[in-house]
Amino acid sequence: MDFKPYLFSEETLLSRVDEALSRQSRLCDRNESLKTIFQCIDFTTLEAFDNETKINDFCSKALSFKDNDLHISVPAVCIYSPFVRQAKELLRGSGIKVATVACAFPSGQMPFELKRREVEYCVEQGADEVDMVISRGTFLAGRLDEVYEEIKSVREACAPPVRLKVILETGELKSVENIRRASEIAINAGADFIKTSTGKSPVSATPLAAIIMCDTIKEYFEATGRMVGFKPAGGMSTIDDALTYFYIVREVLGERWLNKDYFRVGTSRLAGKVMDELMQNK
Repeated sequence: MDFKPYLFSEETLLSRVDEALSRQSRLCDRNESLKTIFQCIDFTTLEAFDNETKINDFCSKALSFKDNDLHISVPAVCIYSPFVRQAKELLRGSGIKVATVACAFPSGQMPFELKRREVEYCVEQGADEVDMVISRGTFLAGRLDEVYEEIKSVREACAPPVRLKVILETGELKSVENIRRASEIAINAGADFIKTSTGKSPVSATPLAAIIMCDTIKEYFEATGRMVGFKPAGGMSTIDDALTYFYIVREVLGERWLNKDYFRVGTSRLAGKVMDELMQNK
């Protein structure tokens, strides 16, 4: 679809963020918000030293989160593709999905034929969700049609029920205009989610990027009726960081988006902290 011109300045957007956080923090019950956030965390390990032993321990930790009096769980683990089949077996019957990253994560620097084959491999291994990274070099060179075609081809390679999250790496796109345009392209190409970051860039998720992306999702939904999810990832070390994105989504998109089907939080650090606070307050 053709999106409307996006005329908000960075200053105006940051003012909107401040207003949203002030309003939503008053309206929302912290404990209930944290329950929702926990059930939207993509429990993540994407380290160069990941191996089979670490994935065993990691999946055991994901399963251990289910053993609580609140009867809540993380919806997915996010891991590198060589470990997808192993994780699928370890998590069988738990209801926890297996997500993986693709398309030369985190750089996006690979011939497209190999990117597509990587995605096909992920699906063959049993991935429930694929988090692909766009080629920022191609985007910043102005070859926007190529970016669109890459995402569209990946969408074809991981057709539903596999869910596709498109990582924009907003910290490298830098401007309001670029983040908006990349969001439009990803959504039009068939993304199920748009995601801020790989977590490997110096600048990861930011409230500014979040409100731009959520505005784009909202406009698309109002025009087409299709709901696209939002996933902030990287740069979140505190519970208040996660609440910031929860509040922005609630402000711009509403309660309808605040579930694991349309809101995910990419983090390896916060799941334990959130669960600890919930257990203390039960």
